[in-house]
Amino acid sequence: MYDFDSFISKLKKQFNGSDLPGLDAQMSMAPITRLEELQRLKDTSTPRQSAVLVFFYPVNNKTRLVFIKRPVDDTVHSGQIAFPGGRAEPEDKDFVQTALREANEEVNVDPDKVKIIGSLSKLHIPPSNFDVYPVIGYSEDRPDFKGNYEVERILEVRLTELMDINTKTTKTIYHRTGKLVDVPCYFIEGEIIWGATAMMLGELLALINSD
Repeated sequence: MYDFDSFISKLKKQFNGSDLPGLDAQMSMAPITRLEELQRLKDTSTPRQSAVLVFFYPVNNKTRLVFIKRPVDDTVHSGQIAFPGGRAEPEDKDFVQTALREANEEVNVDPDKVKIIGSLSKLHIPPSNFDVYPVIGYSEDRPDFKGNYEVERILEVRLTELMDINTKTTKTIYHRTGKLVDVPCYFIEGEIIWGATAMMLGELLALINSD
């Protein structure tokens, strides 16, 4: 796999010269529950807006990507693995600022040290009625990560792990509906990355693997 600088250079070219893989790549990692939710979606209210930071950085010149684990609570995404991010605030001038502000609050990423490459396709999350904008950024140095109260665990994942075919699998989870559900996912460090985050990863990896 490429060293960090070569990977970032390649990713920039792919964003500048390629169409995004889009919905097809996202839906390749969608659980059956997501398909059912989309089919019966009748909420006509305006979706709430949010953004996440898909953040790359080097460790020993190898590319890593940061995720967080949400605390177990009574929220829709309790205990799930996610990218740092959250709801857009009125003072945010755009979704890049939302993603950077949230990443700073949640894991102590300095916005001034993040260079933005682009954004993946918007993804709608029916259970919480959010539109999520995945913003792609990188830093030339590893931040001093520190999680706030919204973060139970910080995962620093090697890109090569995510691209390993053995990482992509299917797991049975206890869904919020009270049912056991088989979901497509990425299984990393004993954690299951599924749902919206896996769908965003599906598009990201499809882009990375494109010619």
